[in-house]
Amino acid sequence: MHIELTEMLRCPERHEEGFLVLSTGEMLGRMVRSGVLACPKCGREYPVVRGVVQFSGSREPGAGSGAAPSTTAPRSPLPAPVDAHTLQALLDLSGPGGYVLLLGSAARHAVGLAGLMGGIHFVAVNAPDDVEELPVLSLLACETMIPLRQKVGRAAVVGPDRLGPEWLAEARRVLLPGRRLVIESERVAPPAGLTQLALGHGLFVGERR
Repeated sequence: MHIELTEMLRCPERHEEGFLVLSTGEMLGRMVRSGVLACPKCGREYPVVRGVVQFSGSREPGAGSGAAPSTTAPRSPLPAPVDAHTLQALLDLSGPGGYVLLLGSAARHAVGLAGLMGGIHFVAVNAPDDVEELPVLSLLACETMIPLRQKVGRAAVVGPDRLGPEWLAEARRVLLPGRRLVIESERVAPPAGLTQLALGHGLFVGERR
Protein backbone atom coordinates (compact mmCIF):
# COMPACT_ATOMS: atom_id res chain seq x y z
CA MET A 1 0.00 0.00 0.00
CA HIS A 2 1.27 3.44 -0.90
CA ILE A 3 1.84 5.34 2.34
CA GLU A 4 0.02 8.45 1.08
CA LEU A 5 -3.15 6.43 0.57
CA THR A 6 -3.52 6.21 4.37
CA GLU A 7 -5.39 9.52 4.56
CA MET A 8 -7.94 8.29 2.00
CA LEU A 9 -8.84 5.13 3.93
CA ARG A 10 -11.71 4.60 6.37
CA CYS A 11 -12.63 1.91 8.86
CA PRO A 12 -15.25 -0.48 7.42
CA GLU A 13 -17.20 -0.52 10.69
CA ARG A 14 -20.54 1.30 10.41
CA HIS A 15 -19.66 4.50 12.18
CA GLU A 16 -18.82 8.05 11.17
CA GLU A 17 -15.80 8.41 8.92
CA GLY A 18 -12.50 9.21 10.57
CA PHE A 19 -8.84 9.04 9.70
CA LEU A 20 -6.91 5.85 10.39
CA VAL A 21 -3.54 5.77 12.13
CA LEU A 22 -0.72 3.82 10.48
CA SER A 23 2.11 2.07 12.31
CA THR A 24 4.64 0.97 9.70
CA GLY A 25 6.78 -2.12 9.74
CA GLU A 26 8.60 -2.97 6.52
CA MET A 27 8.75 -0.28 3.82
CA LEU A 28 9.85 -0.60 0.19
CA GLY A 29 10.26 2.92 -1.10
CA ARG A 30 6.89 4.61 -0.50
CA MET A 31 5.06 1.29 -0.29
CA VAL A 32 4.11 -0.16 3.10
CA ARG A 33 4.82 -3.90 3.04
CA SER A 34 3.85 -4.61 6.65
CA GLY A 35 2.29 -2.68 9.48
CA VAL A 36 -0.99 -1.99 11.24
CA LEU A 37 -3.80 0.49 10.58
CA ALA A 38 -5.84 1.45 13.64
CA CYS A 39 -9.20 3.21 13.92
CA PRO A 40 -9.29 5.73 16.80
CA LYS A 41 -13.12 5.74 16.76
CA CYS A 42 -13.74 2.04 17.42
CA GLY A 43 -10.34 0.64 18.28
CA ARG A 44 -10.26 -1.91 15.43
CA GLU A 45 -6.88 -2.77 13.96
CA TYR A 46 -6.16 -3.94 10.42
CA PRO A 47 -2.86 -5.56 9.43
CA VAL A 48 -0.88 -4.85 6.30
CA VAL A 49 0.35 -8.24 5.10
CA ARG A 50 2.75 -8.43 2.15
CA GLY A 51 1.58 -4.99 1.08
CA VAL A 52 -2.15 -5.80 1.23
CA VAL A 53 -4.34 -4.04 3.79
CA GLN A 54 -6.50 -6.79 5.29
CA PHE A 55 -9.76 -5.14 6.33
CA SER A 56 -11.39 -8.60 6.24
CA GLY A 57 -8.83 -10.33 8.45
CA SER A 58 -5.45 -11.89 7.82
CA ARG A 59 -4.94 -14.45 5.08
CA GLU A 60 -3.07 -17.72 5.43
CA PRO A 61 0.65 -17.66 4.56
CA GLY A 62 1.18 -18.16 0.86
CA ALA A 63 -2.30 -16.99 -0.08
CA GLY A 64 -2.75 -14.50 -2.90
CA SER A 65 -3.58 -10.84 -2.51
CA GLY A 66 -7.23 -10.85 -3.52
CA ALA A 67 -10.15 -11.43 -1.21
CA ALA A 68 -12.73 -14.18 -1.62
CA PRO A 69 -15.14 -13.68 -4.53
CA SER A 70 -18.42 -11.92 -3.91
CA THR A 71 -21.53 -14.01 -3.44
CA THR A 72 -23.51 -11.52 -5.54
CA ALA A 73 -21.98 -12.56 -8.86
CA PRO A 74 -19.69 -15.39 -10.02
CA ARG A 75 -16.14 -14.61 -11.03
CA SER A 76 -15.84 -14.78 -14.79
CA PRO A 77 -13.05 -17.02 -16.13
CA LEU A 78 -13.10 -15.16 -19.44
CA PRO A 79 -10.70 -12.33 -20.36
CA ALA A 80 -11.95 -8.81 -19.84
CA PRO A 81 -13.85 -7.62 -22.97
CA VAL A 82 -12.37 -4.11 -22.81
CA ASP A 83 -8.80 -2.94 -23.35
CA ALA A 84 -6.88 -0.23 -21.53
CA HIS A 85 -7.15 2.29 -24.37
CA THR A 86 -10.95 1.99 -24.37
CA LEU A 87 -11.11 2.35 -20.61
CA GLN A 88 -8.84 5.38 -20.67
CA ALA A 89 -11.17 7.12 -23.12
CA LEU A 90 -14.31 6.20 -21.17
CA LEU A 91 -12.88 7.35 -17.85
CA ASP A 92 -12.20 10.77 -19.40
CA LEU A 93 -9.18 11.56 -17.25
CA SER A 94 -6.64 14.23 -18.12
CA GLY A 95 -3.54 15.11 -16.17
CA PRO A 96 -1.75 13.29 -13.35
CA GLY A 97 -2.68 13.00 -9.70
CA GLY A 98 -5.41 11.40 -7.65
CA TYR A 99 -6.76 7.89 -7.27
CA VAL A 100 -8.67 5.50 -9.53
CA LEU A 101 -10.64 2.65 -7.97
CA LEU A 102 -10.49 -0.82 -9.54
CA LEU A 103 -13.04 -3.14 -7.93
CA GLY A 104 -12.77 -6.91 -8.13
CA SER A 105 -11.38 -8.37 -11.35
CA ALA A 106 -11.09 -4.85 -12.81
CA ALA A 107 -7.75 -4.77 -10.95
CA ARG A 108 -6.25 -6.61 -13.92
CA HIS A 109 -6.48 -3.36 -15.91
CA ALA A 110 -4.02 -1.59 -13.60
CA VAL A 111 -0.85 -2.25 -15.57
CA GLY A 112 -2.37 -1.27 -18.91
CA LEU A 113 -4.00 1.87 -17.54
CA ALA A 114 -0.87 2.92 -15.65
CA GLY A 115 1.08 2.78 -18.90
CA LEU A 116 -1.36 5.24 -20.46
CA MET A 117 -2.15 7.45 -17.44
CA GLY A 118 1.08 8.47 -15.75
CA GLY A 119 0.99 10.04 -12.32
CA ILE A 120 -2.27 8.42 -11.23
CA HIS A 121 -2.36 5.90 -8.39
CA PHE A 122 -4.68 2.89 -8.68
CA VAL A 123 -6.46 1.32 -5.71
CA ALA A 124 -7.64 -2.26 -6.17
CA VAL A 125 -10.24 -3.61 -3.75
CA ASN A 126 -10.71 -7.40 -3.61
CA ALA A 127 -8.35 -8.04 -6.51
CA PRO A 128 -7.90 -11.55 -7.95
CA ASP A 129 -5.17 -13.62 -6.35
CA ASP A 130 -2.80 -13.21 -9.31
CA VAL A 131 -2.71 -9.40 -9.10
CA GLU A 132 0.44 -8.15 -7.36
CA GLU A 133 1.11 -4.87 -5.60
CA LEU A 134 3.01 -2.28 -7.68
CA PRO A 135 4.37 1.22 -7.01
CA VAL A 136 1.30 2.50 -8.89
CA LEU A 137 -1.15 -0.01 -7.40
CA SER A 138 -2.30 -0.42 -3.79
CA LEU A 139 -4.27 -3.51 -2.75
CA LEU A 140 -7.07 -3.57 -0.18
CA ALA A 141 -9.14 -6.58 0.91
CA CYS A 142 -12.59 -5.98 2.41
CA GLU A 143 -15.78 -7.98 1.95
CA THR A 144 -18.24 -5.53 3.53
CA MET A 145 -17.56 -2.24 1.75
CA ILE A 146 -14.97 -0.20 -0.14
CA PRO A 147 -12.74 1.07 2.69
CA LEU A 148 -12.21 4.51 1.17
CA ARG A 149 -13.56 7.83 2.35
CA GLN A 150 -16.37 9.53 0.43
CA LYS A 151 -15.58 11.49 -2.72
CA VAL A 152 -11.90 10.65 -3.12
CA GLY A 153 -11.81 8.85 -6.49
CA ARG A 154 -11.18 10.48 -9.86
CA ALA A 155 -12.74 7.46 -11.57
CA ALA A 156 -13.79 3.87 -10.91
CA VAL A 157 -14.01 0.59 -12.81
CA VAL A 158 -16.15 -2.28 -11.49
CA GLY A 159 -15.32 -5.80 -12.63
CA PRO A 160 -17.95 -8.39 -13.62
CA ASP A 161 -17.45 -10.26 -10.34
CA ARG A 162 -18.68 -7.33 -8.21
CA LEU A 163 -22.03 -6.38 -9.75
CA GLY A 164 -24.17 -6.56 -6.62
CA PRO A 165 -26.12 -3.36 -5.87
CA GLU A 166 -24.19 -2.81 -2.65
CA TRP A 167 -20.86 -2.78 -4.50
CA LEU A 168 -22.15 -0.46 -7.22
CA ALA A 169 -23.48 1.94 -4.59
CA GLU A 170 -20.12 1.84 -2.84
CA ALA A 171 -18.26 2.58 -6.08
CA ARG A 172 -20.48 5.58 -6.64
CA ARG A 173 -19.98 6.74 -3.03
CA VAL A 174 -16.22 7.04 -3.32
CA LEU A 175 -16.33 8.99 -6.60
CA LEU A 176 -15.86 12.73 -6.76
CA PRO A 177 -18.88 14.59 -8.22
CA GLY A 178 -18.76 14.74 -12.01
CA ARG A 179 -16.41 11.75 -12.26
CA ARG A 180 -17.07 8.56 -14.17
CA LEU A 181 -17.87 4.98 -13.25
CA VAL A 182 -17.37 2.18 -15.78
CA ILE A 183 -19.08 -1.15 -15.08
CA GLU A 184 -18.00 -4.22 -17.04
CA SER A 185 -21.57 -5.31 -17.75
CA GLU A 186 -24.62 -3.96 -19.54
CA ARG A 187 -27.10 -5.84 -17.35
CA VAL A 188 -26.94 -3.73 -14.22
CA ALA A 189 -29.25 -1.35 -12.40
CA PRO A 190 -27.14 1.76 -11.79
CA PRO A 191 -27.19 3.16 -8.26
CA ALA A 192 -29.07 6.34 -7.41
CA GLY A 193 -27.11 9.51 -8.04
CA LEU A 194 -25.47 8.24 -11.22
CA THR A 195 -26.27 9.63 -14.67
CA GLN A 196 -26.02 7.12 -17.52
CA LEU A 197 -23.71 8.28 -20.31
CA ALA A 198 -23.34 5.14 -22.43
CA LEU A 199 -24.47 1.51 -22.59
CA GLY A 200 -23.24 -1.15 -24.98
CA HIS A 201 -20.42 -3.51 -25.95
CA GLY A 202 -20.60 -5.10 -22.52
CA LEU A 203 -20.12 -1.83 -20.64
CA PHE A 204 -22.07 0.73 -18.66
CA VAL A 205 -20.66 4.23 -18.29
CA GLY A 206 -22.10 6.66 -15.75
CA GLU A 207 -21.23 9.94 -14.09
CA ARG A 208 -21.74 10.85 -10.45
CA ARG A 209 -24.15 13.72 -9.99
